[in-house]
Amino acid sequence: MSGQRIARQSVANELAGLLDSPEIASLIAELEATRWTGRKGYPIRCLVGACLAKSLYAIPTWTRTVALIAEHDALRQALGGSPSVYACYRFAAKLRQHKPLLDACLDRIAASLRAELPGYGRDVAIDASDLPAFANGQRYLSKNGPEREHFSDPDASWGHRSAISTRKGGGFYGFKVHAAVCARTDLPLAWQVLAL
Repeated sequence: MSGQRIARQSVANELAGLLDSPEIASLIAELEATRWTGRKGYPIRCLVGACLAKSLYAIPTWTRTVALIAEHDALRQALGGSPSVYACYRFAAKLRQHKPLLDACLDRIAASLRAELPGYGRDVAIDASDLPAFANGQRYLSKNGPEREHFSDPDASWGHRSAISTRKGGGFYGFKVHAAVCARTDLPLAWQVLAL
């Protein structure tokens, strides 16, 4: 038995399990209640699933996430559809508008983790990491040209990061993530994303 390897459960199965969990199902129901337009649109479960797929696969952009869902039958079945890029961007904005609902969902998940893993959150590690933005932060429109007036990501800013492994240190355009992580389980406890 010790020599055998157990295959990792597919992300589509994990995603279906997450969407059916009481914590996320409650978030979906709460977000459904905020839907006031008469348009049918994509189901909230599908859009929440797209957000989870983006995170589970660690995909940086919605364009690539939507392309993956469109060509992945198991993911489409787990989500109950294949949302458009524009729907995902609108839904991400909606999640920011309804941040208290998302925070309450994360609190429910943390409470469930504490009930299942008694040591969760007992030993904590705190650190900050750089989070580069997928935007153009250049100050000038062109070499020796006029200064840029509008940035594609106005919330991001320029900062400095240290060298690690083979990456050299220097300036970068983006955000800083301050995170508290459970040292026993490697699961996040709290985090804050700040402009530099």
